[in-house]
Amino acid sequence: MELYSKIQNKEDRLFAYFSMEVGLNEEMQTYSGGLGILAGDTIKSFADRSVPIVCITLLNEEGYFKQQINNYGEQIEYPYGWDKSKFTQELENIIELDIHGRKVKIRAWEYRVKGETGYEVPIYFLDTNIEGNSDYDKTLTKHLYGGDNYYRLCQEIILGIGGIRFLESRGYNNLLKYHMNEGHAAFLTIELLHQNNMDQEIVKKKCVFTTHTPVGAGHDVFSQEDIKKVLGDYVPEKYFHNGTLSMTYLGLNNSHFVNGVAKKHGEISQRMFPKFNINYITNGVHSQTWTSESFSKLFDEKIPEWRKDPFALRYAAQLYLSEVWDAHLENKKKLIDLIREKTGVEFDEEVFTIGFARRATGYKRMDLIFNNIQKLIEISNKVGKIQLVFAGKAHIKDTEGKMLIKKIWDMRFVLGKNIKLVFLENYNMELAKVLIPGVDLWLNTPKRPLEASGTSGMKACHNAIPSLSILDGWWIEGHMENYTGWSIGDIDEYENDDKDAQDLYYKLEKIIMPMFYEKRDDYIKIMRNSIALNASFFNTNRMVSQYVLNAYLN
Repeated sequence: MELYSKIQNKEDRLFAYFSMEVGLNEEMQTYSGGLGILAGDTIKSFADRSVPIVCITLLNEEGYFKQQINNYGEQIEYPYGWDKSKFTQELENIIELDIHGRKVKIRAWEYRVKGETGYEVPIYFLDTNIEGNSDYDKTLTKHLYGGDNYYRLCQEIILGIGGIRFLESRGYNNLLKYHMNEGHAAFLTIELLHQNNMDQEIVKKKCVFTTHTPVGAGHDVFSQEDIKKVLGDYVPEKYFHNGTLSMTYLGLNNSHFVNGVAKKHGEISQRMFPKFNINYITNGVHSQTWTSESFSKLFDEKIPEWRKDPFALRYAAQLYLSEVWDAHLENKKKLIDLIREKTGVEFDEEVFTIGFARRATGYKRMDLIFNNIQKLIEISNKVGKIQLVFAGKAHIKDTEGKMLIKKIWDMRFVLGKNIKLVFLENYNMELAKVLIPGVDLWLNTPKRPLEASGTSGMKACHNAIPSLSILDGWWIEGHMENYTGWSIGDIDEYENDDKDAQDLYYKLEKIIMPMFYEKRDDYIKIMRNSIALNASFFNTNRMVSQYVLNAYLN
């Protein structure tokens, strides 16, 4: 990346990155979960690696939502806005887009991400809340994933078509590649087709497409009728199938490089879309963002080069066990203090603490550990005490996810005094930075093969927290049994709750907890290995380098 170290001017930017959501910090509520956090981490590593790129997203000025859990364990959603003037600079130029016969004005707010070497990557947050737009159009960049399918269609037109036109209005005239982070941005390929005499091969050479999930809800589909209402005949007929347009297929058809986000996910995506060549680039997390203060201090002292080159974290294998444990205890005490403050429950720093925090939805099986409650209580009473920390939001329209939250909430009364359990509301970046480093074990229990990648365990390993996880997504690549953590079930088996739960209990009862309570040094060695082997690889600096070499310069 030294080739790009001097490039700062817009005319020298070579690549563009489009994402519906971007998670950058605790106060900018411009993300809903993993996809947005990944985008934010990716952009930070673009800056760290001096990649000549510019980024486009929507303003999402009222955010996703703030979660509150009432006394009955029910999720209540509240608006969760942020102050755009505090973080971004309003730009003067305004473009117009024809949407359903209306002239919709679009402006942008600029945020610059500064990397470790001082290199800056600009992000443009597109905004339709402008005088002259209709009241409805003013809302189109307010609510992340809000509204109905028509609303979402308008948003994705603004992101894709509006994003291309806005970049041109800002003088980005030398862009070579356009990277679509999921199908939300795929309308950009339609705009590029019109600019290139409908030559699909030219457009394909310019486009990169990343698909993030095998779950159907992650692949947007719009009716041909709605698209014709909104865009007229702007979308060529050949992209419609049975009266619908799939944004995923639009991205696939018009990209020269397509990838899944883990090796296994690449294989699953290849089976889902057999007519296309699906590569894979395994996700990562931004090391500096997700490494806690205590471990950052330790790394700064012992591995000072880690901030510019997270691969150097492999030298964590040389850290003293006492150093690792002391840094961990500092994090655990912070979590215990937070739990006391938020819930009034007093956790014990000597007690084995398991954490689970993901989006609350059915396939992630937040409740798998409660498959056999009596067995769980028996393990806690006979092997060693257990404490449980849960967090996660359910999508506003996900009834099953909300019922899972209520089930976890009510489980406190079932477990009684046997096992302490808390559910921390409003899971976000701020909470994650305390919760993840503060537990002793990270639990992840999705249904195979629906975990495309998963990044929560990557954040955990940056803080020496080993995982107990289903062999799916990234964990297939990061897992070394009894060395970086532990598996649940077999790699080739699909959904089997009872069998997976039995394996989970067996690992806790016979291997993990006896090691934690009776052979602490052996447990700390696994903690240390999780840094040296996993954090050194599963980071966005490595991931971004792969995108540049395999996709952008290809």
